[in-house]
Amino acid sequence: MNVNIADLRRAAKRRLPRVVFDYIDGGADGEVTLRENSRAFDDVMFRPRSAVATRTCDLRTTVLGTTIDLPFLLAPVGSSRMFYPRGEEVAARAAGEAGTGYILSTLSGCHVQDVKAATRGPVWYQLYLVGGHDVARGAIERARTAGCAALVVTIDTPVAGLRERDHRNGMKGLASGKPLAMLPHIAQFLARPRWLAAYLADGGLMKFPNIVLPSGPMPYADVTAALEASMVCWDDLKWIRDAWQGKIVVKGVHTPDDARRAIDAGADALVVSNHGGRQLDGVAATIRVLPEVVAAVNGRVEVLLDGGIRRGGDVVKALCMGARAVLIGRAYAYGLGARLRFSARTSSVRFNCSASAQPRRSTSRSSKRIERESSTWGAIGGHGEDQDTRSKGFSKSLEKLSLPCPSPWFPMAPHVERTSCHFFL
Repeated sequence: MNVNIADLRRAAKRRLPRVVFDYIDGGADGEVTLRENSRAFDDVMFRPRSAVATRTCDLRTTVLGTTIDLPFLLAPVGSSRMFYPRGEEVAARAAGEAGTGYILSTLSGCHVQDVKAATRGPVWYQLYLVGGHDVARGAIERARTAGCAALVVTIDTPVAGLRERDHRNGMKGLASGKPLAMLPHIAQFLARPRWLAAYLADGGLMKFPNIVLPSGPMPYADVTAALEASMVCWDDLKWIRDAWQGKIVVKGVHTPDDARRAIDAGADALVVSNHGGRQLDGVAATIRVLPEVVAAVNGRVEVLLDGGIRRGGDVVKALCMGARAVLIGRAYAYGLGARLRFSARTSSVRFNCSASAQPRRSTSRSSKRIERESSTWGAIGGHGEDQDTRSKGFSKSLEKLSLPCPSPWFPMAPHVERTSCHFFL
C-alpha cells in the first residue's frame, strides 16, 4: 500500500528504468543539499495551542491574486513525459481537479496550449532562455496566448549541475539517439518492458515543443549545452517583463541580497529555491534561508518556497515561517513514475497516492493526502475558524535561536496567525 511519498518513491523505483528514476531522484555532486533540503524540516518543531475549538480548517490561500484551495502548487519538473505518457498534461489536470495550480517547465514534452487545455486551474510558465532571446520571446508569446497566468523566471542555472547519477547511467549517450552510444546502457530500458512499451507508444525520445528553434522543436540531446548558453542576468528581467506584460515570479532566490535585487527588477513574487539540490551542492536548505529572505522582502512581494517537502507538516512549517505557499516537485513526479496520477487534494499536509494502475484516479488521491495532513495539523495545532484565523495562516512566530531574524520572536507573515515553530539547530 502506498501511504506516503516515500512509498511512492519506492514504487517509482520499481517501475522506471534506473536512468529515468535517478533523473527524478538525484542531485548535484555529493547530494548534500538534496538530503539536507528534506532533513532540515526535522529541525523545525511545532508549539501547538491546545483546547482550541476547531470546527473546520480552510486551507485556501491567495497567490498573485488568485485563490487556490491548497497552500501548494505543482512545481516545474522537466521531462515529465518520460515518467508517464503525456505526464505534464496528467499532472496539470490533477492540479486543476484539486483546486490548485501547475507550473509548466520550458523543458517539457507537452505543448503549453495542450497543458493549459488539460486543466481548469491556473497554469504558470517557467522560462529558460534556451535558444536565445528570440526563441524565448516566441515561448513567452505562446504562453501568453495559451492563457498562462504568470511567468516564472529561473535564475539559478548558469550551467547545468554536475549530476553524477546521470553520468553513471549513460544519460548523454541514451539521449543522443545514436545506437553505438546507447548500446552500453540500453539494458536498463529492456529491464522495464511495461514502461518501455508505454514510452514508445507515446512517441519515444521526446523533443521540446515549447522551444522552437529555426530548425523546429529542440531535440532532447541538446539540453545541457542549451542551458549553459541561456544564463539569466538581472538586466534580462527588463526585456522579459516588457515582453510578458504580466505577473513575473523569480525562482532561485537564496539570499536577502538577491531577494532585494529581484524586487528592484520588477518581480511580483519570489521562490526561495536551490533547484531541489540539483544545481549547486553545499548550499543551505531552503527552509533555513526562508526567514532571512522573508525579512528582507518585508511584505513587498509574496514569497514561496520549494525543496525537500515530503509531508503535509513540511508545508505547514514553511507557512509558519513566512511562505505564502510552497511548490512541490519530486513528490508528484514519484507518483507519475509509479504510474499513479498525483492528487493534490487529499494532502493538505499529506501526500496520498493509491496503488491503482489508473493514473487519473490515483493522482487525485495523492494530493488529498497532503491536504488531510495539513488539516489535521491545523486542528491539533490550535488553528480554529472561531479564532478568525481560517486557514490563511497557520499561526506563527519563530524563535530566533541562531537564525538571522530581526527579533527573538519574529512574526513571519501577516496571513499566519496562531501557532509557533521552533528551529532547533
